[in-house]
Order: sequence, then C-alpha cells, then structure tokens
Amino acid sequence: MRKTPLTAASCAVVLAVTACGSPGEAAGGGEGDPVRVGVVYSSTGPLASYGEQYRQGFEAGLDHATGGTMEIDGRPVEVEFMDDAGDPTKAVSATRELIGTGHDIIAGSTASGIAVQVAPLAEQNDILFISGSAATDAVTGINGNTFRSGRQTYQDILTAGTFMDDPEGSDVVVFAQQNAFGQDNVAAVTAVLEAEGASVDSVLAPPDTTDLTPFAEQVSQAAPDLVFVAWAGETASAMWQSLDQQGVLDSTEVVTGLDIKPSYPIFGEAGGSISFLSHYFDGASTTETAQAMKEAVEADGGSVALFTPDGFTAAQMIVHAATEGDATGDRVAALEGWTFDGVKGELTIRAEDHALLQPMYQVELVGEGEDAHPELVAEIPATDVEPAVAE
Repeated sequence: MRKTPLTAASCAVVLAVTACGSPGEAAGGGEGDPVRVGVVYSSTGPLASYGEQYRQGFEAGLDHATGGTMEIDGRPVEVEFMDDAGDPTKAVSATRELIGTGHDIIAGSTASGIAVQVAPLAEQNDILFISGSAATDAVTGINGNTFRSGRQTYQDILTAGTFMDDPEGSDVVVFAQQNAFGQDNVAAVTAVLEAEGASVDSVLAPPDTTDLTPFAEQVSQAAPDLVFVAWAGETASAMWQSLDQQGVLDSTEVVTGLDIKPSYPIFGEAGGSISFLSHYFDGASTTETAQAMKEAVEADGGSVALFTPDGFTAAQMIVHAATEGDATGDRVAALEGWTFDGVKGELTIRAEDHALLQPMYQVELVGEGEDAHPELVAEIPATDVEPAVAE
C-alpha cells in the first residue's frame, strides 16, 4: 500500500512544480493524468490519535476501493497529506494550498471546528470536500459540494434515545462541562429528545473544577429518567466516581459515548453501570468490508479503532466519485443518493443534504482497568437514527 506523508519539505516541492498553473488548469485531468487528492487532518495536536485512526482507515480504504492498484480507471491516485494540528487557521491555509496545486478532492477534518471552516472553500472553489471524523451537525447540508464520511451528533443523540423505552414524558439531564463542547451537547440533546416528548435540563460544571460532588448531587436530586454525560479531560475519573457515590449510576439510566480504547480504564468499577452508545469499535461489525479493513490496517501495523471506518469510507466515496471524471458536478451527482457496502453495513448518502445514513451501536464495557473492553449489545438500524433533513 502506498503511503505519502507530506512533510514541509515535500510540500515545498509540490508547490514549486505546480504553482505556475491556475487552480482550474491544475485540476483538469485527462486520460492517464493522476487523480489528485488532498487530505487535511490532525496528525499532531489534541486530536492526533483520532487523526491517525482516520489516516490508517483512509489508506486501507483506498487500497480496497481500487482493488490494490491505486488507480481509478487507469489513472494513478496521488494523495498529499497535510497536518492541521487541530487549528482551523492552519487547516484553511493547507486546504487553499492544496486547491492551488491542483487537488480538486479534499478529505479530512478531524475536528468539528475545522470542518465548518473548510467546507465553504469547497463551494467557493468548486471542488469536492468529504469531511472526516468531525461530528458537528453543521456539516450536513452546509453546501452542495460537501459530504461527510462519519456520523454526526444527531445520530449519537438518537442512539442515546434508544436506551429509553419511550422518551415521551421522560425527564432527561445532560451532565457536562461549562464549555463549548458541553453546551453543544446540551443543544443537541434538547433538540432531539424534546422533539420526542422528553423534558431536558442540564447540570454544567466548570471545566477546571476538581470537586464534582455538588454537581453530582444536583443530578441525583433531579431524579431524571436518563442522564446523558458529555465529558472530556482529566477530571473524567473523578466525575464518574462522584456520580457513583451519589447513587446516580444505580438509580437511573446513564448514557455516554464510548471513546477510544485508552479511555476505557477511566470508568473503573462504574463501567458496568453505564450504557454506551458507539459509532464504531473493533468488532462492532462483521461485514466483509469490515474484515477487509481490519486485515489491511493490521497488516500495516495499525489497529482498528473508533474513527478508522471514517477514513475507509472517505476513500470509498472518493473512488466512486472520481470514476465519473473530473467535473465536480458529476462527482457530486455520483455520490448523491449512493448506497454502498461500507464497514458498518449498508450506507446511504442522502441526496437532499448529504447526511450519511448508517447504523449505530449500543455497547457495554466489560472488565476493568487494562482488561476493559466493549461488547456489542445491539445494532441500531440506520432508519432508527436517521437525522432530520438539514434546511
């Protein structure tokens, strides 16, 4: 499998070779000319582990979708990887650079804040953009040139709702930190579950607070039917311990998203009392495509994780789109409404807003410490977690 990491030096070479042509001229391809793809993702920064999962999946997916040839209809695929380090400004700069050097397909965006900054460039420059692991709902329907290869927050929240017998008349509390991440989750849970008849409230703790007992007490006193936890950072273990000490884990349904493997030990003894929703974990799917991804990633020394399918799916989408030639309009049309065999099973790109319709998972965490591992409870059909059409 070809690997083409883009260092600063190699980027300079690419610019020197192609800068004499205009973006339109560079993008135009003929028979035998390469299909040029730029991938802007986080290979460093706070989300580097997510970015690495995406990259491994992308390379495996490109190999799989091209039948191991790294060619599309006889044309070689050239991929340039660029690091955004989790910084939207760097991501925009890298994307502009790639577009200027003839890359008319851009993929990547590990972080939501980056995806919403890169997407407008796709429309402005009439190129195809396939966002990666960024979960923000804002990417769906943002413009006609933008697609996504992962799930979105709406699908997470609808999956959380499947742990309830009936949201109608239920009381839900979102326990989160008083920051953008926490507030975004409160907004999403409110929009999704209140539409199904639930009443949603929130308990928000300052991110730098180490004594979480008073906030856990607030959750306990609210006596909700469901607690949705959206938490990040070093205080996670203390937060779970506080909820456990206040009896929340024993008295109500507590749901949170399953993160990457290194996070499993932080749940400690509380892990068995928590219901987890999951976008993906190694073993969640047993499809032929999932097996092909696993074999390819492991053969390259990697391992399948939460966001590996996002890279794999992006590569599938790129190859399918590029078979229609070089016109962005034709590539967009090829993807709209396309149903295909993905890692998670049958996936469909909704034509109206480019949402990626896909199954999700209910998971339980079994074991403690280094032995903790996820086991599948149920696969939630794509139709049950289909987001509302973006307007």
